[in-house]
Amino acid sequence: MESISMMGSPKNLNETFLPNGINGIKDASKITIGIIGSGDFAKSLTIRLVKCGYHVVIGSRNPKFASEFFPHVVDVTHHEDAVAKTNIIFVAIHREHYASLWDLKHLLVGKILVDVSNNMRVDQYPESNAEYLASLFPESLVVKGFNVISAWALQLGPKDASRQVFICGNNVQARHQVIELARQLNFIPIDLGALSSSKEIENLPLRLFTLWKGPVVVAVSLATFFFIYSFIRDIIHPYVRNQQSDFYKIPIEIVNKTLPVVAITLLSLVYLSGLLAAAYQLYYGTKYRRLPPWLESWLQCRKQLGLLSFFFATVHVAYSLCLPMRRSERYLFLNMAYQQVHANVENSWNEEEVWRVEMYISFGIMSLGLLSLLAVTSIPSVNSALNWREFSFIQSTLGYVALLISTFHVLIYGWKRAFEEEYYRFYTPPNFVLALVLPSVVIVGKIILLFPCISRKLRRIRRGWEKSQVMEETGGTVPHLSPERITVM
Repeated sequence: MESISMMGSPKNLNETFLPNGINGIKDASKITIGIIGSGDFAKSLTIRLVKCGYHVVIGSRNPKFASEFFPHVVDVTHHEDAVAKTNIIFVAIHREHYASLWDLKHLLVGKILVDVSNNMRVDQYPESNAEYLASLFPESLVVKGFNVISAWALQLGPKDASRQVFICGNNVQARHQVIELARQLNFIPIDLGALSSSKEIENLPLRLFTLWKGPVVVAVSLATFFFIYSFIRDIIHPYVRNQQSDFYKIPIEIVNKTLPVVAITLLSLVYLSGLLAAAYQLYYGTKYRRLPPWLESWLQCRKQLGLLSFFFATVHVAYSLCLPMRRSERYLFLNMAYQQVHANVENSWNEEEVWRVEMYISFGIMSLGLLSLLAVTSIPSVNSALNWREFSFIQSTLGYVALLISTFHVLIYGWKRAFEEEYYRFYTPPNFVLALVLPSVVIVGKIILLFPCISRKLRRIRRGWEKSQVMEETGGTVPHLSPERITVM
């Protein structure tokens, strides 16, 4: 597999395929791009091309009917006319209709055919659609690409939310033509080399939650553990000690004790990976050494972990708002009022408890608000409206603030109960004590990285300084470094 291609097209490439060229052109309207097919993808791709200044010709089986769905600047004609007017043709039809172009085989000689098709399931056919198309038209230059881009993403403006485009093809010049075209359309082209990679590209859109599997497994595992932990402490313990049946608490109260612990743990995992990467860079004194595979995978899943944390926090708020509506809760209130009257207590106001609850709720609202901001800025359309410094400030600085406020939220909830023996049932600590472990580690680690001596060294490393340079100057040995550059925020 080749690396990401960032090189321009060869000088003689434009003379071979396009009279006016693509690379570095000043007037894109001089270039005609053909599209075979008039479906949703063809419509969206046409809009994107027109917005970027290209002239588009559509080949359709029914031009008169299809012309109603395209801008008036687009030529909608028969397949034969469309193929004759351009040298780059997007084949936006299903695999089973490739054979319908057989009569145009003589017109497609030497022309670039960009296959954008997808399948209904992984490895649906023995060979990829692009390889099948190449076998039908061996004298054409088949390139696979743009199939991972959705119709919605294509309709975004040229400067909106850059997306990756995976491209492969056997002809290097044709492949670079399509790569340059993708770059002109404000996508990020990734060159995967020969056409044999097309099967992998076609399987990409069919994979279900590829980056979500690990975070979901972690979230479900944490939720299962803390649910069982709460069940044993709050249901089994009273039943064993006093024969008290509290099983009615399972649907809401036990679940609501599980949700916040999972939420703050997942949020801690988001930033713990960055701290470990920073420690790794400090230890080896370089940012060019490849991170361990498990840490790389962890870093790639931070967005998913953060969104899952936001989900659990939001559901926790919904459950908390529903607590007063429970019949059991109303019974407790009435019972407390009866006991107060029976004990002849006129005023049960507890200043300390009132302040605790007020601060507990306030910090909870603030943490949920910050988590909402982090989640919203993860949306591609919002993300594209922010520059790197703004995005870094929200996701990193405000993210740590959200974690700090969430930790205060848990601390105030626990208050002095962490030091009372009655809350250590079966000699196990309460949930809120366990919830504080990982956030405290992350916060302490972040404070250590903020020390001037450490932050200054880490800043130098991320700017390219290497410990090996000092070792060379002092006559030391140089460790083996991976050529791959890894930069962690």
